[in-house]
Amino acid sequence: MNKTKRTPVVAIVGRTNVGKSSLYNTFLAKKSAITAKEEGTTRDSLMSKLTWNNSEFWIVDTAGIKTPEDDFEFSIQDQILQAVENADLILFVVEADVPFNNEDRRLSKNLLKSKKPTFLVINKIDKIKDSWQIDHFNHSGIKHSFLTSTTQKRGIKDLLDSIAENIPIIHPKKETKDKITISLIGRPNVGKSHLFNSLLKKQQAIVSARAGTTRDINRNEIKFNGKTIQILDTAGIRRPGKIEVGIEKFSVLRTLTAINESAICLLLLDVNEIDVQLDQKIAGLIKDSGRGIIIIVSKWDAAVDKDPFLRDKLAKIIKHNFDFVPYAPLIFSSSVTGQNVTKIFEVVLEVYEQRHKKILTRKLNDWLSTATARHAPAGLKNRTPKLNYMVQETDNDRPAFKIFGSNTKYIHWSYKRYLENKLRMEFGFDGNPIELWFIEKHEAHKYRQRINNT
Repeated sequence: MNKTKRTPVVAIVGRTNVGKSSLYNTFLAKKSAITAKEEGTTRDSLMSKLTWNNSEFWIVDTAGIKTPEDDFEFSIQDQILQAVENADLILFVVEADVPFNNEDRRLSKNLLKSKKPTFLVINKIDKIKDSWQIDHFNHSGIKHSFLTSTTQKRGIKDLLDSIAENIPIIHPKKETKDKITISLIGRPNVGKSHLFNSLLKKQQAIVSARAGTTRDINRNEIKFNGKTIQILDTAGIRRPGKIEVGIEKFSVLRTLTAINESAICLLLLDVNEIDVQLDQKIAGLIKDSGRGIIIIVSKWDAAVDKDPFLRDKLAKIIKHNFDFVPYAPLIFSSSVTGQNVTKIFEVVLEVYEQRHKKILTRKLNDWLSTATARHAPAGLKNRTPKLNYMVQETDNDRPAFKIFGSNTKYIHWSYKRYLENKLRMEFGFDGNPIELWFIEKHEAHKYRQRINNT
């Protein structure tokens, strides 16, 4: 996998109850989405990262297409259109035992108009007896079709093979030293639009106490200390909650688009709702996307007078809840009073500088020798890993390092964490994830010339 490319998005769309969630679950080999006999059960858009045949992509499960009957249902249908708009490859799922109907035709027409690579997935083939029963799907207009059964696990491998083979290669916009893109990420109504306005010192976004006001990605630019900073304000990612028989809309695709455009993400937490599991999931999304992260506790003015020791108490809770991103700076801010708003810009510049820091190969290998001498990697009998040397990937848009050695596949995850912690102690990289790739020494010749020239 080439880590310098943006991870593409595969969206699963189709009518209600055609087996989209079952297909999603089968892909991930776990029950990530709710499945039920009742039509329209999936009310949120779920996503997970999947690796197949050395290709990495996001899989997104969407609610079912149907005629909107109210504002809420309309918002779900709008979410599906967003999925099509933001996806790089689309899986259009239909039922093998149900004739191609008007809703299928309408969606098929829209998918063909989108010009996105689209696969027709004819699901539940275990319900038909003869192949002629699916001949009518030949008139869908979609070139590539696949026969699947999630209950019998039929056709799943072939479908994943084709996704990996046909997924577009997406090159992100190259980060420049003169322009930094940051995004405001978080649940609805945590103060993203207020902070957006405060950062720009003007009313660019609509600010409302009603959750979900910001539907699209608002963007603007500002100069700070000679740098151009582009700020993206996103609609919030909702917390799942039951509404009648369904699940509340959980829109993430526009947020993922903003994350992929950004070098650094500002994750906003509401000071009055500091212990929300969804905030941790969003932080994981940012980490998986390889972006820098700064955690902002918003609405600090609403809580600062309640307890003189509140800051320390909250910092301890946040450190525990976000222990998987221990490198994320923490800022307590208020858009109402302006407290620490300027500090956000200062920390953004620091994190961006750390993100693009380059370490000489000589210094890296001196560090590696010291780290492995102090604590050598353990392994199996006659399979002890040995780490010989390392290089930094100069063409990556984040801190990334290749470490060459023998028996590297036996290195335990805890030892990788040890190396990352020691690397941070020595060189920093605050606010950014670090990627360590362990490569067998027989592949080293590919990099030897570049190493010698470093």
